[in-house]
Amino acid sequence: MTDSSAPPEPRADAWGERLPRRVGLLSAIAVVVGSTIGSGIFRTPAEIAGRTGEIGLFLGAWVLGGVVALCGALTYAELSAMLPRSGGVYVYLRRAFGSLPAFLFGWAQLFVLRPAAFGAIAITSSEYLWRTLAADGNAVVWGQLTRARLTAVGFIVLVGALNYRGVRWGAVVQNVSTVPKMLALLALVGMGVAFLAVAPAELSELPSAAPSVVVDAGLAGFGLAMVPVLWSYDGWSDVGYISGEVRDPQRNLPRAFILGTALVALLYLVANVAYLLVIPLGEMPRSELVAADVAAALLGPGGVVFVSAAIALSTFGTLNGSMMTAPRIFYAMAEDGLFFRGLAAIQPRYGTPGASILLAVVLGSLFVSFRSFSELADLFVIGIWPFYGLGVLAVFVLRRRLPALDRPYRTWGYPAVPCVFLVATVFLLGSYAVAHPALVLADFAILAAGVPVYGLWQCLRRRREALLQ
Repeated sequence: MTDSSAPPEPRADAWGERLPRRVGLLSAIAVVVGSTIGSGIFRTPAEIAGRTGEIGLFLGAWVLGGVVALCGALTYAELSAMLPRSGGVYVYLRRAFGSLPAFLFGWAQLFVLRPAAFGAIAITSSEYLWRTLAADGNAVVWGQLTRARLTAVGFIVLVGALNYRGVRWGAVVQNVSTVPKMLALLALVGMGVAFLAVAPAELSELPSAAPSVVVDAGLAGFGLAMVPVLWSYDGWSDVGYISGEVRDPQRNLPRAFILGTALVALLYLVANVAYLLVIPLGEMPRSELVAADVAAALLGPGGVVFVSAAIALSTFGTLNGSMMTAPRIFYAMAEDGLFFRGLAAIQPRYGTPGASILLAVVLGSLFVSFRSFSELADLFVIGIWPFYGLGVLAVFVLRRRLPALDRPYRTWGYPAVPCVFLVATVFLLGSYAVAHPALVLADFAILAAGVPVYGLWQCLRRRREALLQ
């Protein structure tokens, strides 16, 4: 006998998706732009300047980052249109390589990658907010918790609550916050063009933040610089995680991937040129909040308030975008039986993966409480890019294994475009491994720990299925 009062289980659509499709093309593009433009472009130029030491290498790193991100977007556009299910990279890996690589991606996302991303984005938004208020965000409240860290936890909880209430709420925040972040970037560009130089006396007023780690210019330094650059571009793949909630996915997803990523790359390049027009490259490593320092040098305290407020809002939007997308990975794993089934539950009133969102909020709050921005950003990039590379490799595998599968969009420039992305991935990971072998080993040790967990999970799953027969 069934409980007639219980809400009916949502039915799967033609692609096997149970989540309602409520996200249109403009909102999907806003997810790409909003998830990408965030903490990176407003903070990492200091790190990149310290690791390159030359204007050519500095700008070259940003150009290469844009090319690599666009190559990834062109490739993932094919995968998303072919497999428009919630989970993004997880779905591509499972279809191409089986459940173990897909599980390891979800394992890394759960315990390292997404909590690190939430923390890095939230702390940047919080620090710019305190800069707007002309108050010290580093003042200690309790233990290791500063004002900025405590505020960052509050931001994570807030975006979690908004997205728990429905994907439409998340999309509204994303759309609204995308506009000011683009206006902030354009305002910085305009200021840089209008003022082609800053007096040395004004430059001497820049805050004396601890300088970034400076390495010898050249290939090694360039490789290390690509880590924060690719952190800044991360977000180009995020719309894939909500593929199961995008309307007309085979048409809208490729457009969102390509148009959103191209727009971000253009904005990043002109923004960095504007930074250089105001703050010489040699001064940039000690300009930790570079966008606010540009505004301070050109417009004084009023400019700092305007730009800092816009950036605080924009990075809040980036945090919201990450909260929209990441829980769908946990949901997809649970849906496939690779994680606790409860995380696949759809909130009956709001139509969201509520349990997965709550889990993401808890993990993100823990990470932001104990790690710095640089630690969080590096941890995320080094952990996620091997999986991005596997996702691109999935295009080759699926074209060979499933040639008859419907492909509404095919990767432009195949196979050269996916190969560029794969070469860049190997270069990035190799450069970082040479410079910081212990950190790379620690990242891969966490990943390897997921293998026995996967084996145990499969064993328990088979035992449960046997008992039910």
